[in-house]
Amino acid sequence: RQLVAPAKNVQQIGSDLFTSLFILNSQIRFKPTAGQTYWLYCKDAQYRLSLIAPEQWSPAQSGRYIGACQLQSDLTWTLALSADCAADRTFLQEIADRRRQLEQKLQQAETLDDALPVYLETLPYYSRVLASALAFSLKQSMQKSGISGLSYRQVQQRLLEAND
Repeated sequence: RQLVAPAKNVQQIGSDLFTSLFILNSQIRFKPTAGQTYWLYCKDAQYRLSLIAPEQWSPAQSGRYIGACQLQSDLTWTLALSADCAADRTFLQEIADRRRQLEQKLQQAETLDDALPVYLETLPYYSRVLASALAFSLKQSMQKSGISGLSYRQVQQRLLEAND
């Protein structure tokens, strides 16, 4: 099956990259399928993607329920936070801090393409394969948007000019 990634602007690419890497940095012990809903938990400071919904087991077994995740057809991930996490200022601050770290990485990269997770040795197998596929998908989106090969600053400048 051919991957068809839509054109996306830099904010969407940044958001997709952040959400996808957040999920892919979790423990994943199965091969996720596009369109399927999975559940993200955190137990003992370790995030884990699961096939088991929160109502199917107790928090003592699963850990804290973070939210529902879905692998999209373009191999990016979505995450709908649980009501508990969405209302937790400490958790939201942690997410904001991680987002700022990614933003800095994007700013420091020579081009946006260089910041894509082509091969992340630190990730477990399925996460590494999915991160590589994510990089391929986002690169396609960037090419269609005309921002491939540009630096973060150049892309931001184009956005400013487009909004004038």
